[in-house]
Parts: sequence; structure tokens; C-alpha cells
Amino acid sequence: MTIAAMATFAASALAEPYESDPDLASRDADYAAAKQAMDQKVWDDAVRLFSRAAVRHPENADLQNYLGFAHRNLKRYDAALRYYKRAIALDPRHRGAHEYLGETYLLLGDLAAAQQHLQALRDICLLPCEQLDDLDRAVRAYRAKPAS
Repeated sequence: MTIAAMATFAASALAEPYESDPDLASRDADYAAAKQAMDQKVWDDAVRLFSRAAVRHPENADLQNYLGFAHRNLKRYDAALRYYKRAIALDPRHRGAHEYLGETYLLLGDLAAAQQHLQALRDICLLPCEQLDDLDRAVRAYRAKPAS
């Protein structure tokens, strides 16, 4: 690998978070409005708007991840799992989907499944990344809490 190729790789590995289509919000009004609803924590609106955008962009891993996140915040864990898994099927290296899926498994009491996504992030994040740090912290907190 040339030095230029290594520098390009290192720069791309540090760039986060990434979106597979960062311009989608400028091309899709529902997607843009859904991101605003998500930022404002209006989860029902986010689900409705992301769902409409997903009809037009069913192969967008970020959109699937955001749908999972909005459903998780509504405590609709089955739907959240489905969307996170779809995001990972579309982009197996999607750091956000691995983090959020792992966190959802912790909410459901499935430490082993969360640890699988923690390991996936260790494999993906060759350099430190926020998603790995966040899920690692969540797993450690889960382990530290007293048994009920």
C-alpha cells in the first residue's frame, strides 16, 4: 500500500459519523423533516416521515438506522431490531446501526447479542470511533448494574 493510499484510508477511517448519502436531505423533503423531528425528539413524526422517505429510498442504510432509532425511542423494540438489522444487511460496516442494535439488545437484557455488535465495532473501527466507545460504555454499565 502506498503512503498516499494509507493517508486516504486513515482520513476516511477518522471521518465520522458517515452517511451513505449525505445529500439525501437536500433531495428528499420527508427525510429532511424526519431528521428535524428526530433532533427535536418527536419520534412519531420521525417514524412517519422516515417511513415515507423509505418508500423512495429502500436501500439507504442510514434511513433504516434512523427508523430503528426512532422506533427504539418509542419503545417499539421489535420494529427497532428489524430496521437496525436491515441497515446492517445493506451496509455491514454501518457503525451507527451496530451501536444502536447493541444498545437495544441491552435494553432487552441480551448481553451476548450486544457483545457481538461490540466485537463487530472493534473489527470495523481500526482507529478509535465514537460508536465503539459508546457501546463499550453501555456494555460496561450493564454489567455493573446489580442483578434484579
